[in-house]
Amino acid sequence: MTEKNVTVTLSAYNLSRDFGGHAAVRGVNLELKRGEVLGLLGPNGAGKTTTMRMLTGNLAPSAGSLAVCGVDLLGKPRDAKAYIGYLPEMPPLYQEMTVNEYLQFAARLHRIGRDKIHAALDIVKQRCGLTAMGSRLIGLLSKGYQQRLGIAQAIIHDPDVIILDEPTVGLDPNQVREIRSLIRELGAARSVILSTHILSEVESVCDRVHIMYHGRIIFGDTMVGMKQREISLEALFSKLTSNKAQTEDL
Repeated sequence: MTEKNVTVTLSAYNLSRDFGGHAAVRGVNLELKRGEVLGLLGPNGAGKTTTMRMLTGNLAPSAGSLAVCGVDLLGKPRDAKAYIGYLPEMPPLYQEMTVNEYLQFAARLHRIGRDKIHAALDIVKQRCGLTAMGSRLIGLLSKGYQQRLGIAQAIIHDPDVIILDEPTVGLDPNQVREIRSLIRELGAARSVILSTHILSEVESVCDRVHIMYHGRIIFGDTMVGMKQREISLEALFSKLTSNKAQTEDL
């Protein structure tokens, strides 16, 4: 990476979230740099989605601080969110709209000027492989194309930080390969956080990995560092999140 590319785009300190008496997320610290894809790995119920919702400003933390491109997400949420693109686990798609109608709607939500919407649509459709789908109804698209559209709405405003929650869930192998290729492309010039419970996904597209368990980040390293130390992600994940580990943690 060049010096220009190591700019910190997202930082979270002591991020926590309680639901009643249950601590869903506890003391999460993370930092994301430009040109980096971070894999947030963990079993179901580890706290990944809750963390993602806080990082995107869709859920207020019970404690902690967040900054996106130097802007306080809690103090200036509107300004900070302008730098974020978000694909939740269930893409917010309107089945009765066409692809073009939906992307125009997303562009307006992201405050893209009317004179720039057409160009923004052309760019994002080309990037996400949707150029020929503009007039198609969303409800008639395959699962793979709906996921592409979900990513398109997340990046239409050219955000610095892209946060994807389980982007390949329910896709066939060919669709998975296409979405992973797109994620790698997006991560080349931006910052991407990818939440998943699929080990091969992290190994395929991520530069770094954090493992979450019981609402905490219990491991973090670069993929290069793990390879140099001959650490198997599968073996490590199994060890840290096994039934024995859960019993010891409780």
